[in-house]
Amino acid sequence: MSQREWIEKDFYKDLGVSPDASQDEIKKAYRKLSRELHPDANPGDTAAEERYKAVTEAKGVLTDPAKRKEYDETRAMFTSGGFGRGGYAPSGGYTTTGGGGFGSSEFNIGDLFGGGAGNDSGLGDIFGGLFGGGRGGRTATASRPKRGADVEAEITLPFRDATTGATVPLSLTSPAACTTCHGSGAKPGTSPRVCPHCNGSGIVSRNQGAFGFSEPCDDCRGTGSIIDDPCTDCHGTGVQNRTRNITVRIPSGVSDGQKIRLAGQGEAGLRGAPSGDLYVTVHVTADKVFGRNGDDLTVIVPVSYGELVLGTTISVPTLEGRVGLKVPAGTADGRILRVRGRGVPKRSGGAGDLLVTVKVAVPTHLDDNAAQALSAYLEAEKASGFDPRAGWAGA
Repeated sequence: MSQREWIEKDFYKDLGVSPDASQDEIKKAYRKLSRELHPDANPGDTAAEERYKAVTEAKGVLTDPAKRKEYDETRAMFTSGGFGRGGYAPSGGYTTTGGGGFGSSEFNIGDLFGGGAGNDSGLGDIFGGLFGGGRGGRTATASRPKRGADVEAEITLPFRDATTGATVPLSLTSPAACTTCHGSGAKPGTSPRVCPHCNGSGIVSRNQGAFGFSEPCDDCRGTGSIIDDPCTDCHGTGVQNRTRNITVRIPSGVSDGQKIRLAGQGEAGLRGAPSGDLYVTVHVTADKVFGRNGDDLTVIVPVSYGELVLGTTISVPTLEGRVGLKVPAGTADGRILRVRGRGVPKRSGGAGDLLVTVKVAVPTHLDDNAAQALSAYLEAEKASGFDPRAGWAGA
């Protein structure tokens, strides 16, 4: 979601929460709505799909403290008429009514923020030109493309795939470079031309007494270029909303909640500007056998009392198959034995360890022979002087 779109969207209304809602309230509202509106629960329902996209966008902004602060300040600025004597125009423009603002022309909100058509000469440049300072004059500010917005997505992986690494297909619907004009915004066979009024800077300066002001160029609307023959498919923006399939490579050892960044796979920038990035949040499901402690895998293996007393070799599972593990004679119940190099693969090479906890499995039923043998053992144990509670609780 780019800043230029924030003015027309009410993310709080989309989630059904108040502007002073806490993070927990926002997340709770999102979880409820995402379950109700998910495409899998509403097959073929276009309206539900659009609502699902809206609440997902709202959650992406409002659960990020920095984005939420910027969103609140941006909306407060424009809904209160914070620029000169002008106000926000419902069509997406900003109109001033006289001196002291930006002149008498109408500007697109995206142009004010520098996201309209390929440069980031926005409010900072306008205010930077006050008092004759800023970046110095009409042509000092170079025209720089405004990159596209970042996009967020979520995937869920089984524990073992997340541990060993996986390649996951992902389908995204988001603004992408127009396939007809290849993102230039101009009709194929033509090209944008440098604005002669601002020399491609997107900003013009004027003096008013002792003060100097910088403002978006009227001719190119602050973009620095003029398209005489716009592309008919994207209407000169260089961007189309389309579905694309990409492959996400999940590195080994990814943990639950970790974000994977794919550079340049986010929202396309206008008129050929660089694309934003894609951030994929990975959710990892629990495994029935293994647990995880950093780079180490953990597993609990049931053993018999006799195996701990006399010692044995047991077969334990690993990510690559089973291995033998020696249990020394006299091993205590609950002891952790270490199998080196059989844990989570590390990005730097090698792997963590497998931590095996041996846990005595107590039989719930014994036949007569086993019961007699156990009774004989207990008598022999007592005769040898062994007392399992010796020194315990003052005994």
